[in-house]
Amino acid sequence: MRGYYITHPQIVMDPALPVPQWGLSGTGRARLEAICDRAWVLSLTRIFSSDEKKAVETAEILAGCSGCPIEINARMGENDRSSTGFLPPHEFEKAAGRFFAEPELSFRGWERAVDAQSRIVGAVNSALARYPLGGPVAFVGHGGVGTLLKCHLAGNPITRDRDQPPGGGNIFAFRLSDRALLCDWEPMEQIQEKCEAVFPGKTGTVFPADLRNNEPKDNQR
Repeated sequence: MRGYYITHPQIVMDPALPVPQWGLSGTGRARLEAICDRAWVLSLTRIFSSDEKKAVETAEILAGCSGCPIEINARMGENDRSSTGFLPPHEFEKAAGRFFAEPELSFRGWERAVDAQSRIVGAVNSALARYPLGGPVAFVGHGGVGTLLKCHLAGNPITRDRDQPPGGGNIFAFRLSDRALLCDWEPMEQIQEKCEAVFPGKTGTVFPADLRNNEPKDNQR
């Protein structure tokens, strides 16, 4: 059986609100609704979601398609950046670079990458331990912790080179029985129904032209 890690697609950035309270944009919702009839979506038997608004909204749309239950887990949230709050895009990109480049150090009070990785890996393992492997499951979350999880599953050191493509709405797949990574990041519109190996070059994949540049990059994950 297969597990999918899915990042929320495009959002509405509002500097007046805490980042965890940001919701999906119209483009993000449209992308999810467009894949509602895909076989991998309909096959889902359970969805585990971060408790951040944009992730919950993503999970709710996918669950509405598949009819499966959702379990909300605060331990699946993005790396804690509350010490700085919203950062302008150019500042955030520099900060994210430091987060991945120095995983055992805290950038201005941010949760360390090694701690965020331990948290997301533990959350996934705990979720799977509570339920029999009766069918495909999805974990809905964020680009930062998703990349940390993927690095762990692949046996790679923490590095931003493994990060998702811009915009969100990306997926990687892994085998539930032994947690072996099956597919690298793919846009959710293009995820392969059957993937047997890791494709390291896929982090450069772009979105379909009609959705690629409609809204600002989700720079705050």
